[in-house]
Formats: sequence, structure tokens, C-alpha cells
Amino acid sequence: MAGVVTGAPKLILRLEGLLVLAAAAVAYARLDASWWLFAILFLAPDLFMAGYLAGPKVGAAVYNAAHWYGVPLALIALGVFTPVPHALAIGLTWAAHIGFDRALGYGLKYADGFGSSHLGQIGRSREPM
Repeated sequence: MAGVVTGAPKLILRLEGLLVLAAAAVAYARLDASWWLFAILFLAPDLFMAGYLAGPKVGAAVYNAAHWYGVPLALIALGVFTPVPHALAIGLTWAAHIGFDRALGYGLKYADGFGSSHLGQIGRSREPM
């Protein structure tokens, strides 16, 4: 599949995801925010998989909207530079989720199905790392 990262770059991207997860979790721990909130919101971006009920093209677009770093980084900036502390907690949790997904090999999706991502196929036909 064209557009799929392989070899050392794939490993680097997965390690990068692990580092984002760790950095976001450490930053969250310094907030003195509720770990219950973290636990509840950690899996919330996966609710966007429901977009696949409308088909693979819509599903990929909806899933990708919730699994790119742009929105969580905007929330983190909002929380740092304005008096909106929950924005920081939500942004860090969201970034941690995306990092976790990337570390596991779940990348941004292509329109041909949930199993097709920029980090390769996921599921039964998954290639070895």
C-alpha cells in the first residue's frame, strides 16, 4: 500500500508515540487533576470510530479528526495561556491517547477501511513491525 511507513521510520514513529504518552502522563500528574477524569477521557477519542457506521470514507475522516495532535495541542495551549485549567487536562489526556495508539501501531486511517493506516495494516493481515 502506498503511503505506508515501514522499517526504521515506523519504529521511530511508534517510539515517538510512546514518548508523547509518557510526557503527557507526567505533565498530567503535575496538574493535581483527577485521575478518574484521565481514565474516563483516555478512551473517549475512540468513540469517533462510530463514524465507520456511515462507511469507510466518512469513518476515516471522523476517526482522523480525533486522532491527530492538532486539537489536543490547541487545548494544551488554551490551558497554559488562559485561565481554563480543564482545557489543559483534557488536551494532555487526548494527546496521551493518541501517543498510546501510535505506540501500538494504530495510525491515521485511509478511506479503504479501518485496518488501513499510515503505520500499515492492522488486524489479521497485519505485517510484523
